Amino acid sequence: MYSFALKMLFGDSARFYGMLLGLAFSTLLISQQASIFVGLMSRTFGFITDTPEPDLWIVDPAQRFLDDNKPLRSTSVQRIRGITGIEWAVPLYKGLLVVNLPDGKRQMSQIIGIDDGSLIAAPPFMLEGAVTDLRKPDAIIVDERATRREFKMEHPPEGGAPRALRIGDTLELNDRRAEVVGICKATQTFQSQPVIYTTYSRASEYAPRERRMVTMILAKLEPGVDGAVVRAAISDQTGLSAYSSDEFTEKTLSYWMRETGIPINFGTAIVLGFFVGVAVAGQMFYNFVLDNLKYFGAMKAMGASRGTLLGMVSLQALTVAILGFGIGIGITSAFGISVPGERLAFRMTWQIPLIAAFAVSLICTASAALGMWRVLRLDPADVFQG
Repeated sequence: MYSFALKMLFGDSARFYGMLLGLAFSTLLISQQASIFVGLMSRTFGFITDTPEPDLWIVDPAQRFLDDNKPLRSTSVQRIRGITGIEWAVPLYKGLLVVNLPDGKRQMSQIIGIDDGSLIAAPPFMLEGAVTDLRKPDAIIVDERATRREFKMEHPPEGGAPRALRIGDTLELNDRRAEVVGICKATQTFQSQPVIYTTYSRASEYAPRERRMVTMILAKLEPGVDGAVVRAAISDQTGLSAYSSDEFTEKTLSYWMRETGIPINFGTAIVLGFFVGVAVAGQMFYNFVLDNLKYFGAMKAMGASRGTLLGMVSLQALTVAILGFGIGIGITSAFGISVPGERLAFRMTWQIPLIAAFAVSLICTASAALGMWRVLRLDPADVFQG
């Protein structure tokens, strides 16, 4: 009986391929849009991910997310260092500056100034050069992606064909010389500007002079201390807010989820993907069952039990669901692998295939249930009379 059910399914090739196409497209739309959404949101806190050293991120209480800079007084660093339970605390500068290239191009870039002595918050992966080279005069480290794109020299000073920025080249930040001493690989940010690392003191020279230059303070807790107690002490004694890496990540992510239309836009596309599956695959499977009622009626007249008939319909629905989901998730995976991450935010977590599988299962279960209802109500006499 069950082999006959599969022959019925594969024999109606037009509807079979139509159902596969509908479920595959539904899976593709759901998983692809969800993966792009997750990838895009991951970029909002990419710098936190790239900076594992600190236990605490100390910012102005009015700061709503990572890039919502509210500069602090330089004296705040010493006040944090004096709080019981703090092992070390270092200043960090993070801001946007215009970079002038030797060939005349100008590019808005993100400048990250790390502590001069400890070099805490340095680039996570060095491709060329060393982090310690930042202690050289006028030294900067540039993200590898920017060297090939935004900082690519169309007209190199030495002449010749266009080439990527490389160690030894010089840039100009706020009319000050900056020499490239290293190439790093950093997580791409939400704004997608090039990332340049330098020391805090040098970043303070590059940036326009302000009374407050410390963007945030990074701190490490002493072993065995209660983080909640230290955070409360920081709030009471300095008036600043201290967050763990996870808390600061959640705060940043919550802002972009709550204050922007990004979740609604991607959510709409995901819901549309589900309804495409319902409209195409669900309806076609239900019509497939209706067109084959005569066969179900004949088998029922020959003594097939209700459980056998329901099992046949379930097997047909399960087969279509597995094949359609497999094709859709395979295309999504191939798409994610083929498109460079620097051009498209794409991050498929393990939850996304489960969500897509649940949506496909829901579509097939609902359409199969309607088909089963017609099969159970079927009177063999009506089939033979027809």
